[in-house]
Amino acid sequence: MELSFESHCRKVDLLKVLFASRLFKVELKVKERESSSSSAAASGDHLRLQLSEGEQLYSVNQIVKYLWQKSGHTCDESLDHLTEFEAVAHANDTLNEELTAFLVKATSENMSKVENIGYLKVILSSFLYAHANALSAANEKRVEGWLKGITSSDAFKSALQEAEMRLGIGKLSDAPVVKDAKQAKAQKGKEPAASAEPESSLEEKAPTHPILPKSGRRNTLITSALPYVNNVVHLGNIVGSLLSADVFARFCRLRGDNVLAICGTDEYGTATETRAIQEKVSPRALCDKYFAIHERIYKYFRIEFDYFGRTTTEWQTKISQDIFWRLHERGHILEESVEQLYCLSCKMSLADRFVEGTCPMCGYEDARGDQCDKCGKLINAPELIKPRCKTCSAAPEIQSSRHLFVDLPKLEPQLVAWHGTVDQEWTANARQITHSWIRDGLKPRCITRDLTWGTPVPLEGFKEKVFYVWYDAPIGYISITANYTDEWEKWWKRSEHDVKLYMFMGKDNVPFHSVIFPSCLLGTGEEYTLVNVLGATEYLNYEDLKFSKSRGTGVFGDQAAETGIEADIWRFYLMYVRPESQDTVFSWDDFQTKNNSELLNNLGNFVHRALSFCAATFDGCVQPVDELTETDRQLIGLVDKEMREFQECLSKTRLRDGVRSLLTISRLGNQYIQLCQPWTLKDQRARAGAINAIAVNVAALIAVLLAPYMPTVSERLQQQLNVKLTAIPERFVALVKPGHKLGEPKPLFSRMEGDRVAELKTKYAGKDAASGASAGGPKEDAKKAGAKDAKKQGAKDAAKGTAKDAAAEGKQKEKPAGKEEASGEKKK
Repeated sequence: MELSFESHCRKVDLLKVLFASRLFKVELKVKERESSSSSAAASGDHLRLQLSEGEQLYSVNQIVKYLWQKSGHTCDESLDHLTEFEAVAHANDTLNEELTAFLVKATSENMSKVENIGYLKVILSSFLYAHANALSAANEKRVEGWLKGITSSDAFKSALQEAEMRLGIGKLSDAPVVKDAKQAKAQKGKEPAASAEPESSLEEKAPTHPILPKSGRRNTLITSALPYVNNVVHLGNIVGSLLSADVFARFCRLRGDNVLAICGTDEYGTATETRAIQEKVSPRALCDKYFAIHERIYKYFRIEFDYFGRTTTEWQTKISQDIFWRLHERGHILEESVEQLYCLSCKMSLADRFVEGTCPMCGYEDARGDQCDKCGKLINAPELIKPRCKTCSAAPEIQSSRHLFVDLPKLEPQLVAWHGTVDQEWTANARQITHSWIRDGLKPRCITRDLTWGTPVPLEGFKEKVFYVWYDAPIGYISITANYTDEWEKWWKRSEHDVKLYMFMGKDNVPFHSVIFPSCLLGTGEEYTLVNVLGATEYLNYEDLKFSKSRGTGVFGDQAAETGIEADIWRFYLMYVRPESQDTVFSWDDFQTKNNSELLNNLGNFVHRALSFCAATFDGCVQPVDELTETDRQLIGLVDKEMREFQECLSKTRLRDGVRSLLTISRLGNQYIQLCQPWTLKDQRARAGAINAIAVNVAALIAVLLAPYMPTVSERLQQQLNVKLTAIPERFVALVKPGHKLGEPKPLFSRMEGDRVAELKTKYAGKDAASGASAGGPKEDAKKAGAKDAKKQGAKDAAKGTAKDAAAEGKQKEKPAGKEEASGEKKK
């Protein structure tokens, strides 16, 4: 039997018949036919079943009933009236009371009967799936449960996938828009009329500023750990917080979230004050200088926050002092006399980060005065063994001074109760670090320092002091939002709009964001937004060494552009080696391998094969897919599975794993082209066109999935596809329709040559390269584990590909790396 449909057929009608065919195991040949006139949609003749006896069926529900009977079953005519109600409800886009009452009764009292009447099950479930909002409004949870069981079946999912492949994405209850009969007719032939206008699929409106929480939307607030203003970020800093936040924010926008992503420079503290003295400028002038450097770095990497601010603002002072007063009024502030280090040579009290010495816990010789980078334990500066002034290396003396503390032990019950409600969505290291703090018992934490550059303490007797940066800095997230919009409380204080807060950082920042900051907010007694998902990374090391600006070891943000390597290539590799579960290593050799194998020979090769074949064989015009073969269905199913895995990974902030799924999709595309070999089907032009159309649509899906990781490459690929894609579909569907005219295909990537890599490797090796060791470097076992992990994953990924892919028909031509490939940002 042959089922034919027109382009303006309602998707829910096609879904019903395809679902029935699969569920009742009745084979159908499905094809699209020409529309006889522009009024065909009104005639009802948009879907037709040609029977073997020469008769035809036009009514969708009658077709479903016929397939039920064809499979050897009988129909219960006493229930036919239910399909009539369904038709009325379909027309009105609502659930009528009698149908709702029947479904409630059927799912609660007579489920077995409905389950056994297959044609009714198909008609009602397809209708309800298409009108989920009406069902939700009816608040019938039992019906929703029944429906979920049906729609999660393989038969239903397969039918829905084919319906969307044939008719595109959109509301199931709507028919695709056909502008006129001439256009509809043009899309039916084997050589569709080309449309040179860019297709706009899954399009969303650009957000208007200020972005505020909205009712009925998933309101997502995203922050990155604030980079310290006079520290130029290195690759490890970039991947650990800034780039991770940017990738996740781009993904959330693609899935339809209402997103606000904010960040800024942390500008107060001794480091700024001391550097200003060294450079003979004011702290404010120093901050202005380095703030501009940060902005240039993030512009190059296309790390684009909705607002990138600073902590040296009036809002920072106002909100920090307000939180302090509320803590003070509620009895959460203590006064204590503490011993602190004073440098007689520099004639100044030494803030924690300007004291170094041996860690009393693990013996690491370069521990800072506030925290040990090796064991991660927090330290009070006087506890250091053999302390030394970081500025002059002199041994400081101990003096006494009165300071203010937040009473964390008193706040601990509130913190523990809150923590138990949210930490399941945190990364494993964030949970472990926080649990260890709570397990060991919280201690009062000092929140003041004897400095001049900082947020002033408003309490009498302490006005010559400033707030300690780790009380003050996290409040910067709130004050930066306040500088963005006067309605900042809608994001940061609980209201009628639900807000989900995601924070990205390196593991060394976890205690301040999981214990100290939330404790302070809880202690105010106000309904502040607290972190829901805390995404912490391990450390990214550089080759066998530790990043060091002073020793010239490693690539820093202001040096990346100098390499001539395009920013998107950096973004890709940093996400590929993102240290999600253990320390990883940036390796120039591995960087070269991943660029040449994964980007050039895998992803770039597939995309270029698909697009260039279409250009050469069909003049760049996408062909129709009249019939899916088993090979086609298998590819579509595998791609759909990987796409859903991609979304699952990114939804859970497993950004590195998302890269793997993306590359698997392109690898599947390469294997599909190599298996089908459309260039050999010279006497089967329609089949060659169908293969190419499917491959082009896989390339279009890749263009969408690339956007969070490689936004510039995604834009270039969309230009070549002549489409604008701004949302991720729920399933793999036809994003590029028959008749669409592609742009000019060009190679997306260039080869990274060994000589250039060796040159860069030497340039950024640093002073310790000759000895192959680094004082204060990362632990050897972590380095070996990271290298082993990278090598193992590389071997696994390489095994998935084939030598044939690289040498296949339509292989992407290579070009030498140079300034042209790195100019994506400059052109913009």
